[in-house]
Amino acid sequence: MLRLLLLLTFLGSGALWMGHAHVQALFSKPLEFPEGRYALDVLPGSSFGGVTRQFERDGLFPHPRLLAFYGRYFGYSRNLKAGEYSIASGSSMLDVLDILKSGAVVYHQLTLLEGQTFKVFRQQLLDTQNLVHNIGKLSDDDVMTKLGAGGVHPEGQFYPDTYFFQKNDSDFDILKRAYLRLQDVLQNEWRNRLKEESNTTLDKLPYKTSYDALIMASIIEKETGQPSERAEIAAVFIQRLKKKMRLQTDPTVIYGLGERYQGNITRRHLREKTPYNTYRINGLPPTPIASVGQAAIYAALHPAKSTALYFVAKGDGSHKFSKTLKEHQQAVRQYQWKRKANYRSAPTPSL
Repeated sequence: MLRLLLLLTFLGSGALWMGHAHVQALFSKPLEFPEGRYALDVLPGSSFGGVTRQFERDGLFPHPRLLAFYGRYFGYSRNLKAGEYSIASGSSMLDVLDILKSGAVVYHQLTLLEGQTFKVFRQQLLDTQNLVHNIGKLSDDDVMTKLGAGGVHPEGQFYPDTYFFQKNDSDFDILKRAYLRLQDVLQNEWRNRLKEESNTTLDKLPYKTSYDALIMASIIEKETGQPSERAEIAAVFIQRLKKKMRLQTDPTVIYGLGERYQGNITRRHLREKTPYNTYRINGLPPTPIASVGQAAIYAALHPAKSTALYFVAKGDGSHKFSKTLKEHQQAVRQYQWKRKANYRSAPTPSL
């Protein structure tokens, strides 16, 4: 009897060993996909059993119950993270289980550029694949209200940066992150400047609020061809504000024209009194005219120590800065009249 029990135990162990070896071979077999990769979408609330059945439907693994049991036994089924997973050809089912356990979902990216308008941002979000599009039917006012900023103009309120997202994140999620990021950067720069002004002999800036600084930063962003010139351009506009001179900058005029701008600014455009025509209005326009990065905000709050009141584009992305109208007129003759382009890069003399 003892010998029989020992024999049965031996045979049973051998069968278990052979079964285990078969399962390991099955789980270690390389998987091949026609396109070189397999995209797996795990939706929120999905169970591990549901994922194994999806594998069966997609021809990945024909034994969903075995896989579900294996996953539960070895802890692969716990804390399943929703998202998109990318499985490369040559991976085994063990590799797939490790990927699922790690939660290594695929991230996509979207880059919002400095100097772009909110309208451009909205279209870019609409054109971005793998996002759920929730803001398409919302007005600009509705978007801002949903962000908790009802009544605020959306222009300039979204920080230009590269944003990473998972499949099925929404376009509103991206906007919310960009909005909160802009508020954080702007307020930090504003607080730092206030501290500097209170602790040093720095000149007071002609801004009543951080929003004024944001408006100025958007103008600097649009006028800057060379990053190294931001502080000098800021100095020109700040000097003009302090002297009660008009800013006379073309990008604000262009923004105010909207769809009517077709590539050229005419004298008729410059004479037209709109809230954004800084050839006709005093001070800053009512809102920013584009998105701004941290460098432009910093320049608006830290202008160069310059007394220049004018600048003109030299044609290579840089500018010639002048202290007097006479110097500026000479620079215009030197750099502008030689070119056919109608864009002057303001400020220019009053009309």
